[in-house]
Amino acid sequence: MRLLLAEDERALSKALTAILERNNYSVDAVYDGQSALDYLEADNYDGVVLDIMMPKVDGLTVLRNLIPILLLTAKSEVDDKVEGLDAGANDYLAKPFHSKELLARIRAITRAQTAQANSKLKMGNVTLDRAAFELSTSKGSFRLANKEFQMLELLMCNPHQLISSERFL
Repeated sequence: MRLLLAEDERALSKALTAILERNNYSVDAVYDGQSALDYLEADNYDGVVLDIMMPKVDGLTVLRNLIPILLLTAKSEVDDKVEGLDAGANDYLAKPFHSKELLARIRAITRAQTAQANSKLKMGNVTLDRAAFELSTSKGSFRLANKEFQMLELLMCNPHQLISSERFL
């Protein structure tokens, strides 16, 4: 599962990236709203964790253009939550928060994507199990690392497309 993390506090961003990667998420981290928009335009993500108060472009502006979004913010008043949810967010989590709750909320907002997408991609005699990060052939199966999984998934989802080296890497 691929996530974009847009959080301007670099220490928090680094900690969140570590938590998410330990839980088998692949994470691209950016530190301002304009970078979030640029990444979202250039790539496909299963979900976004988005801070509201960011430099260049605020999180609510980014939100209006997107896929499943979890707003992550210090703004915890009911009116702030209502504004974020009405702007299109799928969920809203106020700082400080517990990492278990963050992970549960990410699973919830990406659940529809996971259910919609077939959990197994098949090409010839090769099967990629998206739920287990496992590659199988007639000779056996093994678990892939995050980057290996991402690369293979990208290739298998786009079998007849030329993929630029920038996008691939």
